[in-house]
Formats: sequence, C-alpha cells, structure tokens
Amino acid sequence: MVDNSFFEETTVQSQIKAEIVEKYFDTWAGIVTATQNRWQHEKRIGYVDLFAGPGRYKSGAISTPIRVLQRAIKKPIYAERLLAIFNDKDEENVKSLQSAIDELPGINNLKHKPYVWHKEVGDEIAADFERINTIPLLAFVDPWGYRGLTLRLVNSFIKSWGCDCIFFFNYARINAGLNNPLVHEHMCALFGEDRARSLRDDLEPMSPLEREATIVNDLSLALKNFDKKQKRFVLPFCFKDETGKRTKHHLVLVTKHFKGYDVMKEIMARYSSSDDQGVPSFTFSPAMNTRQQLLFQLRGCFKTILTP
Repeated sequence: MVDNSFFEETTVQSQIKAEIVEKYFDTWAGIVTATQNRWQHEKRIGYVDLFAGPGRYKSGAISTPIRVLQRAIKKPIYAERLLAIFNDKDEENVKSLQSAIDELPGINNLKHKPYVWHKEVGDEIAADFERINTIPLLAFVDPWGYRGLTLRLVNSFIKSWGCDCIFFFNYARINAGLNNPLVHEHMCALFGEDRARSLRDDLEPMSPLEREATIVNDLSLALKNFDKKQKRFVLPFCFKDETGKRTKHHLVLVTKHFKGYDVMKEIMARYSSSDDQGVPSFTFSPAMNTRQQLLFQLRGCFKTILTP
C-alpha cells in the first residue's frame, strides 16, 4: 500500500518545489524549441514524471504534473511538440491523475495525448530509457523516500542532447539510511558502492552541518563522475523544516549544459529565504520567511506611525 499522506494537503515547501520545476520547464522548453527551429529535425520535446501522484492534493491544489500541462496548453509551440509521460505505482493515484488531466481546460489542444503509466520505478524503467535515443526531455523524479532513485536512472534520462533531470533528494531519510545496513543496497545505487561505504565511515565523527555538506557534495561528485565522457553540472536547493533548524530535503538539477545550470540558479536564487551581501542562500526556510514577513509588516506599521 502506498503512503499518500504527502498528497493530503499542500505545504509551502511542496508549493515552492512545484513552482521551481514548472518555471524551469517553461524556460527549458523555450530554449529547446527555439534551438530545434534553427538546427534540429526533431520537433518534439518530452516531460517525464515517474512519481506523479494523483494530480491534485486533497485540498484541491494542483501538483507538478498539472502545472506543467497548463504551461504547455498556454503556449502553442509546446502544445504542438510536448510528449508527456506520467507514472505512479499506486492504481488510485493513476486513476485520479488521469481524471485531473482529462478535466484540464484546453487539454485537447495538446497534439500528443499524455501517457499515464502504472509501473514500479526501478532498473526496468532505467533500462527502457537506456535502450532508446530519447527526444529532448526534462525528467522529474520525486520519490516519497529514496527507493527507485538511482545513478543509473538519472544517467538514462540525461544521456541525449537537450535532456535534463530534476530530482527530490530526501536528505533526512538518506542521512539515516547511510548507517543502516538494511538499506545499504539502495545507498550504493544512489552514491556508488565505494562512495557509499566511505561515506558511512567518514560521517561518524562529523557535526550535523558537516554531515550535510559532505553528503550533498558526494552526491554531486557521484552524479558528475557516473559518465566521465559527459561534462555535468549539479545544483542543489535546500528545504528546511518548519523550525528552520533541520534540513528536510533538497531539489537537485543535473544538466550537461551550463545554460541549464545558469537558468536554474536564477530561479532558485529567487526562492532563497535569505542572502548574504547579495549572494543567495539557495535554501528555503519557512521559519525565516515568516520572520521576514513579520519584519516587513512591522516596518509598514512604523512607517505609518512616523509619517506626519
């Protein structure tokens, strides 16, 4: 049975995550379609979401798949070229997502009807994408925990021209999993066997801050070095819990082109809760945002009081 508690209500973190992915998709699709017009014979773009969920939270708020389709519907060139694949292993999620897609205003404007799969994410899906020469695509991998997220899967998505991958890195669970022999196989699939083993030993004496920096750095190195024939750029964005003290997860971009890195850097910078002398933190903290809103409101009050 799949735990669908994540979709019961939307949080500010999930909203920010979905907005970042949606905005990156829009810019990425614009760049790729413009390049296709100049140089490429292929006139399709792809979007793949392997843990798509039901499409809507129980509150009625839309999740990432519907956001992306709405973007495509609004822009004729996207509607003409987008081939979207959504997947979820939960049958009820698949049914709900299909209904949400069918009810979207303008959905028939899409030339290619979105595919909705019902599969377990694992090596089989990675092998499918390894075998084919993919069209330019943006892949979003957003597992509830970490099962299904592997270096092999990410690599299968970004091997061809114009292909990028964004994935959800559940730092809190992976931090615990690195010292858990019962999930060692999953850690090896994500970091590589040698790196997972050395991480387990190296992390023991570290402070929480040092552990996080080391884990994220080693993840970036694993992604960059998985295929040494390709130059890769990795950009993580950190999400804190409601107190602002503990890291919950990261949203990570992997791209082969600096332009993609630069675009996402600008998007993530706008969602950062703080900056140091103009340098964004690349961290979203609900607690810090609440304090900033309160400070802004207080400044408004003081301005009103002091204005003659």
